[in-house]
Amino acid sequence: MKDILVTKQPGKLTEAQYLALSEVPAATEWLANIDNPQTRRAYSIDIGDFTAFVGIVHPDQFREVQRAHVLAWRADLERRVLSAATIRRKLAALTSLFDHLLDSNAVAGGNPVHGVKRPPNESNEGKTPALGDDQAKALLDAPDLDTVKGLRDRALLAVLLYHGLRREEAAMLDVDDLQERRGVRHLKVHGKGRKVRYLPLHPVAAERIHQYLEADGERTTGPLFRSVRGRTPGARLLANGIYSIIGFWAKTAGIAVVGLGVHGLRATAATNALEHEADIAKVQTWLGHSNISTTRLYDRRGQRPEDSPTYKVKY
Repeated sequence: MKDILVTKQPGKLTEAQYLALSEVPAATEWLANIDNPQTRRAYSIDIGDFTAFVGIVHPDQFREVQRAHVLAWRADLERRVLSAATIRRKLAALTSLFDHLLDSNAVAGGNPVHGVKRPPNESNEGKTPALGDDQAKALLDAPDLDTVKGLRDRALLAVLLYHGLRREEAAMLDVDDLQERRGVRHLKVHGKGRKVRYLPLHPVAAERIHQYLEADGERTTGPLFRSVRGRTPGARLLANGIYSIIGFWAKTAGIAVVGLGVHGLRATAATNALEHEADIAKVQTWLGHSNISTTRLYDRRGQRPEDSPTYKVKY
């Protein structure tokens, strides 16, 4: 194994490093099987960071990686003052890769990343900003009723705030994803990892979608939310476009929440459902979380100001 090297451009694969990865069929298959494009891109950069640090230039060198190499890499990540979340993700990427290499008999022995301590979470409370009930109502009512764009945005906000969708999930909705199941209108949601879940359609969202589609030509096929003006009218509304819509109407409604985006509305929906006694396991399924610990980040019932001992003090 070559001596441990530190790349001058962390996360950048040299041609030799790229070829080293591409010549390992199992590694190529592992990366290709990651469905989410953001995760795939991040994991590719993470593995490139590791191979550059260790000095892997040939596929056989994956067989020589030991826990000491991983520990040295983790120490280097800490010296670069990366966030705990970023370091955990990088170690998770390397763990996943070696698990796959082991399953494919591309390497022998155990996984060298197992047993390498991850940095702790900075907090058990989710950092995604969530809106209060009054703010959520103000945002829902911010778009106007006089234009197709306003009706579209009212429907979009209702879908996000009443169902807790990710922005990619909202962007991928088609008109025919509005489906009847056992006599109840549902949203067919295409989530991460190609997992499909069916969510009962909230009456407010159902009414707003009906008004929007009626104004938009009573369509029965194609993207549910689409551009109504600009260079590509009629095209599917993309995830970044949805993000911009949230910011515009939040500003219009006078909502000044730092970092508010589509994920903030997801956090708002989850927090609201939990505060109104929704079962946390059902909220996990509703949100499409693979691990309930992720759902618990939205459970802020223990942090409600009105429940603080402050208000129990009496003199």
